[in-house]
Amino acid sequence: MRCIPAFREPAPRLELMDELGVDRALVYPTLASLLEERMRDDVELTHAAIHALNQWIAETWTFDYADRIFVTPIITLPIVEQAIEELEWVLERGCRAVLIRPAPVPSRNGTSRSPGLPEFDPFWERVVEAGILVVMHASDSGYSRYVNDWEGTREFLPFKMNAFRAIAQSHRPIEDTMAAMICHGAFSRHPDLKIAVVENGSGFVRPLFHGLEEAYRMMPQEFPEHPIDTFKRNVWVHPFHEDDIEGLVDLLGADHIVFGSDFPHPEGLADPLSYVDDLAGLPDDVVRKIMGANLAGLMKVGAPA
Repeated sequence: MRCIPAFREPAPRLELMDELGVDRALVYPTLASLLEERMRDDVELTHAAIHALNQWIAETWTFDYADRIFVTPIITLPIVEQAIEELEWVLERGCRAVLIRPAPVPSRNGTSRSPGLPEFDPFWERVVEAGILVVMHASDSGYSRYVNDWEGTREFLPFKMNAFRAIAQSHRPIEDTMAAMICHGAFSRHPDLKIAVVENGSGFVRPLFHGLEEAYRMMPQEFPEHPIDTFKRNVWVHPFHEDDIEGLVDLLGADHIVFGSDFPHPEGLADPLSYVDDLAGLPDDVVRKIMGANLAGLMKVGAPA
């Protein structure tokens, strides 16, 4: 794909960030979000392919370039021991955050299971021990196969306009993943685990809270603590600039909201810092938190300039 050097190499990207006024950035290997679903029937191959991608990131970008560009390696979870090995590998090379797909985790036998189940506790324990941030970016989470039951197609077309898919699919993967991490107890067993939900918007939060409230009302014995308190402790959310950010502040609290622009994708903001225009009316200290301080704290880097 033809593109400017700043989209391919860290040094030119840093120059572009200076032009845009961006102090630091988390960068995601977006198209890699398609790999795990394509190889779900061969989890050994998935682990091998993801490791090869992480090797390329380490060689080409590094995971921490000049303490300003943090490229997130991917961790795939099917074989827990290999997931821990991959985590150790990227930690040794200075990564500050890891990217995990919000989706059921494929198994060797062709089934799948929740990442919130106790079998994944050794991995989450190591994440907490390392003090590293986990990012869950919108991905091909496999939900197209459910939508296909309504439309009779078999192809994943993420950028094709489709109103039914937008309604039926857009929030379900992240909403279900967060519900699974709460209902299957992972967040309660690992209260210091920090998850940043990015490029999923914030539209899922209110319906998730409604569902959690209803479940807790009907079966409180199934939860070790109030599930909404659990979410508010463990999860940080990146709202799209079109979202009701002020409403999200009221719902979630300003300390758990982070700015993101999706730059340079065409559906993102041409000027990333113009995101601040959508925070008009919020107090200055809240704006500072959302535009940098919250994520700087999660990443354990110096406060933005």
